[in-house]
Amino acid sequence: MAQIEKDIDRPLGQAIKRGSGDARSAWLRKGTMVAGLGAIVVVAVSAAIALREKPFRVPEIAAVAKPEVVAAPTPAEAAAKTNLPARRDGPAIIKVTPPAGESGVVVIRDPSAVGQNLQVAHLPDRALVEDSGTGALPIRAADGRRPFDVYARPWSGARGARIAIVIGGLGLSQTGTQTAIGKLPPEITLGFAPQGNSLGRWMQTARREGHEIVMQVPLEPFDFPNVNPGRNTLTVEAGEDENLKNLRWALSRTTNYTAVMNYMGARFSTSPEAMGAMMAELGKRGIGYVDDGSSARSLAPELALKNGVPFAAGDAIIDAVQDRGAILNKLDELERTARAKGFAIGTGNAFDVTVDAVASWASEVRKRGIEIVPISAVASDPERG
Repeated sequence: MAQIEKDIDRPLGQAIKRGSGDARSAWLRKGTMVAGLGAIVVVAVSAAIALREKPFRVPEIAAVAKPEVVAAPTPAEAAAKTNLPARRDGPAIIKVTPPAGESGVVVIRDPSAVGQNLQVAHLPDRALVEDSGTGALPIRAADGRRPFDVYARPWSGARGARIAIVIGGLGLSQTGTQTAIGKLPPEITLGFAPQGNSLGRWMQTARREGHEIVMQVPLEPFDFPNVNPGRNTLTVEAGEDENLKNLRWALSRTTNYTAVMNYMGARFSTSPEAMGAMMAELGKRGIGYVDDGSSARSLAPELALKNGVPFAAGDAIIDAVQDRGAILNKLDELERTARAKGFAIGTGNAFDVTVDAVASWASEVRKRGIEIVPISAVASDPERG
């Protein structure tokens, strides 16, 4: 109170002399205000930098190591040849040779990205289609992709025991085809007969359900024509031009398949000239060959290797005897083979008894640690080493 009275009595215009403590407090208050203003400025500048459309770094001066790496080739980069890894056992690097005249460019592609998304697996890839007078023919894409790779069904890539089953004859019976597609697990590969009906529609249905498919080709047996595989059979006596014409007819019957499989052909498969011409065509088009294993004299293994054709040979025909018990016994034999050598391949036909037996066996064999895989997963591929 005394201090207030002294302040009132003091003449106007004369300042009060503060102690050193009062001066220090004033400076602290000023420092706090300055620090606050500085923080606001820093935040404002940071926000301005973050909201700029381009960073301060000039892209033109960023160092880039050569060779240049690009995500994928364009159609203009034609005739690229693909050097693929040894086997489809999980992700790996694929290097594509640069096109002529373009040095220093290496294309890196993950092979897991080569195949189709299963949601659109029923749609042909236009880059893999060659138009012909009989219909669409499979062909390698300009960037080196093959129907064998693109239309393959994905699988785990694990190294455990694997079994591939190919059930052929689809398309011959509309009811039987519908039953097979509906009952068989999607891991089972389906084979279409070229003499079948509505193959385009059935192919789309099978692919939507997740199946990998192959196209069967009628080849000459020893007792031809008494035993006749059907229309446009490839024969030893026919010239190369006629056989290629008949082969291309079969290939054009539908699309989205990874390989062809023989229908009969015990005599045809022993002819190096006839079989060699067919394998050369398959290699050029980038599709595989499945031998049903019915002929021990077949030249298919060596001719497939010579022509760069992915190849698989059946270990057993599971329904030579059309009896459920006999079929299940054959399937059990395949399981033993798979455990012994890592994989096994069985072939059969779309008989009702076969479809029922395979469907029930498949659900049980999985519980015993066997993986059912598409035929492409167990094929030997010369282009992968």
